Amino acid sequence: MKIVSSAIAMQRLALKWRRAGLRVGLVPTMGYLHDGHLSLVRRARQAVGAAGRVVASIYVNPTQFGPAEDLANYPRDLPRDVKLCRATGVDVLFTPADAEMYPGRAEGGYSTYVAEAGLAARMEGAARPTHFQGVTTVVAKLFNLVQPTVAVFGQKDYQQAAVIGRMTADLNFPVKIVVAPTRRETDGLALSSRNKYLTPAERTQANILFHALQASRLAVKRKAASAARLKADLRAFLTVAPLARLDYVEFFDPVTLRPAGQVRRGTHMALAVFFGKTRLIDNARL
Repeated sequence: MKIVSSAIAMQRLALKWRRAGLRVGLVPTMGYLHDGHLSLVRRARQAVGAAGRVVASIYVNPTQFGPAEDLANYPRDLPRDVKLCRATGVDVLFTPADAEMYPGRAEGGYSTYVAEAGLAARMEGAARPTHFQGVTTVVAKLFNLVQPTVAVFGQKDYQQAAVIGRMTADLNFPVKIVVAPTRRETDGLALSSRNKYLTPAERTQANILFHALQASRLAVKRKAASAARLKADLRAFLTVAPLARLDYVEFFDPVTLRPAGQVRRGTHMALAVFFGKTRLIDNARL
């Protein structure tokens, strides 16, 4: 496995692969890897084949964090991540510094961003107003630097994958977007780097997100229900986990992300819940 930290070096390598006709799979991450990330690497390998190249990026992107969010404390362990990537079959690990991705930004000399104005407006976009602009900007830059044939994202960040898919189509990036299933702990909690922040008591209660998804599935198994009633029921349901504080719960069309007034099988659900300062998200098709 080769480790590349220079943006120019990464782009030159990608152009060399393109001239050779190689398929390239990209897995963008912010590091502190877990098996969810590694499943994306394995999916990328499947997509490009043994003769292709798999690139994983590790970059804690500052532009997708708000002023009061956990950028400085976001978990990092590059030596461990390097070992995991090597063992999982990554060909190139791209680990740029801020100055490589946003040249001149620290001095006020960087001013170009990519914004998706439709799918990004609600849920995570409403809760974290600058988040998706940072995501789409860094992913667009990674597409330019890595020149992937395929890029793999996780379903746990469902809205993010939808926003990136729309950006890719709207800006004519020649990249196939693959969304891989959410990986979970045995009790249902979705794997996340932020799970590290949970205290033992919070971790015990954190699977309430998964149980909320399951309860909603059961509620609409036989007939539709109003979104307003289901939201009220879920707020009451979450009280069984006293350390949980609901940020939002939404029911929506899985393609357009438009809110659903009536919730039925096939409607998508997403929620965000705080445990102390730790914010967890989850989603599922009902």
